[in-house]
Amino acid sequence: QVHLVESGGGLVQAGGSLRLSCAATGSIFSINVMAWYRQAPGKQRDLLATITSGGSTNYADSVKGRFTISRDNARNTVYLQMNSLKPEDTAVYYCNAHVCSGYRCNDYWGQGTQVTVSS
Repeated sequence: QVHLVESGGGLVQAGGSLRLSCAATGSIFSINVMAWYRQAPGKQRDLLATITSGGSTNYADSVKGRFTISRDNARNTVYLQMNSLKPEDTAVYYCNAHVCSGYRCNDYWGQGTQVTVSS
């Protein structure tokens, strides 16, 4: 069994910064792509950023230049550094990881962490 545990959300003023963390635990052989998504009330879950095991990254236009995704492969952890936060960044943030355990690979989700940006 694999679990993703997120931390780091909270309330911040516009222009501020937050750093989210997501640690994968359990029976893990390898983790390929790790990603961050967010979902605002009444909206779909949107992909924000991805990072491969080799460190290649991609970003949605809405966060490019403000958010940075990184990972520590030794700790099976992915991070999202969020700078210059705006009220429209308010959402529940979820991490996702493609995890292989033995011969089986699956996508796993974190429980979500609330980020609220006040104006």
